[in-house]
Amino acid sequence: MRSRPGRIALLLAQLAVSLSLIATAPAVHAATEPSAPRGFYAPPADPDAYRQALGLVTRGRIGDAAGIVAMARTPQAVWFGDQRPAEAERAVRATVRAAARTSTTPVLVLYDVPGRDCAGYSSGGAHDTAEYTAWIDAVARGIGHRPALVVLEPDSLALLPADCGQDDERGTKTAARYAELNHAVDRLAPLPRTTVYLDTGHPGWHRVGSLVPRLLKAGVARATGFFTNASNYQDDDANAWYGTLISACVAYARDGGDPAGCPDQRWPRAEARRWLAAHPPADPARMPHFVTDTSRNGQGPWTPPDGVYSDPQDWCNPPGRGLGERPTAQTGDRLHDAKLWIKNPGESDGRCLRGTPGPADPERGTRDPEAGDWFPDQALELVRFAQQPLT
Repeated sequence: MRSRPGRIALLLAQLAVSLSLIATAPAVHAATEPSAPRGFYAPPADPDAYRQALGLVTRGRIGDAAGIVAMARTPQAVWFGDQRPAEAERAVRATVRAAARTSTTPVLVLYDVPGRDCAGYSSGGAHDTAEYTAWIDAVARGIGHRPALVVLEPDSLALLPADCGQDDERGTKTAARYAELNHAVDRLAPLPRTTVYLDTGHPGWHRVGSLVPRLLKAGVARATGFFTNASNYQDDDANAWYGTLISACVAYARDGGDPAGCPDQRWPRAEARRWLAAHPPADPARMPHFVTDTSRNGQGPWTPPDGVYSDPQDWCNPPGRGLGERPTAQTGDRLHDAKLWIKNPGESDGRCLRGTPGPADPERGTRDPEAGDWFPDQALELVRFAQQPLT
């Protein structure tokens, strides 16, 4: 029998083979963009991805192992939240410096707004507005003059305190949310090489006419634009169309129009296009731009079985999904700045019960990891059902 050190050496050698497969694959970085000639930043891979890959190697599944490692090494966002300001400043500075060394642009997800996720799976964040503004100021100092693309607070506008019964009759918490986001825009957008994008949920959630007033109140006119589909599964066509409609509606509202009259994603497209042609913006250069999350949308959204679950949670670790298009700034649309991996693929959405007592996810028959923890089963699905082969 081979000794334990010998077995470990063999496993590492096998893993090296899988890594060599990745090294000879086409580069996964985005195409050229002005502030980052070599695309978007690929942060250090999650160690859990390597652990899973090594386990797959031991079972002779070299292709699956190579796919997991390739996924983990693809450019994707770095998330910040729940740190003290000084810690956040150091962490952000370290990330933007690491990206600068490789001439790439880091995608920074700021996720610390008070009352985030309506006390759901990803609850947490700053305790109050004062704490949040201090945190944002620290993030801004961390970025400084270096390039950064900021995804500002996923779900912060699509899921206001008023939407989940957490506000009082005067709307105090919702008003605070707008103040917090405006402060973030005013602090981050003026940085010389930073672009800032605000939340719109995803195309299967809010209608355009109800979402645009929220964007305007949050300061989208002073930001670069907005993002959509963060951590969700809507396909590229739906995301691009939603972004186009929102951008046009923001411009229409800024020209004095009523957002309630804008076409939304549920209109027949021919009818919506006629409306767009009849309502051109006064200044197309002032239309907000957008970015989309393609990290897990390669198979589109999951359709739950009819009548099985009282709360299907179609957004929560749905089965059979795949990686979407890899990050790129080459979208072919002047308003669509980039396709990004905002949600880190391989991380769980949370403990999904779908209206059942649990503790297992009834769709998977296993207990899902906590939100943000590595989910090996889902990671392997994303690789196997990827829109584009990884290796």
